[in-house]
Amino acid sequence: MGSHLREYFQKLGHEVLILTRKPKQKGDVAWNGRDTGKWCEEIDASDVLINLSGKSVDCRYTEKNKLAILSSRTQSTFTLHDYIFQAKKKPRVWLNASSATTYIHAETELMTENQGRIGDDFSMNICKEWEKAFFARTLPEIRQVALRTSIVLGRDGGAFPKLKFVTKLGLGGYQGLGNQKVSWIHIEDFCRAIDFIIENETLSGAINVTTPTPISNKELMNIIRKGCKVPFGFSQPVALLEIGAALIGTETELLLKSRNVYPEKLINEGFKFNFPKVPEAVATLF
Repeated sequence: MGSHLREYFQKLGHEVLILTRKPKQKGDVAWNGRDTGKWCEEIDASDVLINLSGKSVDCRYTEKNKLAILSSRTQSTFTLHDYIFQAKKKPRVWLNASSATTYIHAETELMTENQGRIGDDFSMNICKEWEKAFFARTLPEIRQVALRTSIVLGRDGGAFPKLKFVTKLGLGGYQGLGNQKVSWIHIEDFCRAIDFIIENETLSGAINVTTPTPISNKELMNIIRKGCKVPFGFSQPVALLEIGAALIGTETELLLKSRNVYPEKLINEGFKFNFPKVPEAVATLF
């Protein structure tokens, strides 16, 4: 998502600096996510701060990985707080990543920012601690936004390339019962939503960054099969998914949790999605 945001804002004529552990190109600024230092001077006077830092959750939830998933999110957020307190010119808005996974498993109940229910398991607690760290300090002069982002559909990263790959192998049936909802957003609309949030000063707090049209896992896989021109796909029951997840080093929650999320704040403020329906969105990705 970071590379797409960089390209999107550069095309609009903005200067974009990237905080990264491995600087590779112009505009990359070295940091370790833990300490303040020279990087603070290099990004000082930036208008907008967007933090997407965090270890990927596409791994086994061992105790070591759980700690890394949590610490990589909260520590980088606290470090940016430290930067802001010492910055000569502070950003006018700070967008910090969160996740639509913060809401409970829901197949029929839509989760909005105001009515959504947040539960108590590892993933939801990670999100709670992440947002707690983000809002831990009062920054009256800075607008703060927690981005509760759903699955982002794009060609070169995230879930879609993997789903397309397994579909072409003949495994493009549904996962589990297939009833679980998939909240999603096209990468182009993700970038446009971030831009919209930055420019719309009435938007703050937690914001659901997702389309208003969640779809079932079964429907999504059917659309991907049609796009891949694969007429059939074997489905995977939970027991088989558990074995497969262990073999490839991931967790079944990523496929089986029902994320039924609605972007009430974006809709109420008038944001228009270029890709509100899955078939049109997926058609651009093959």
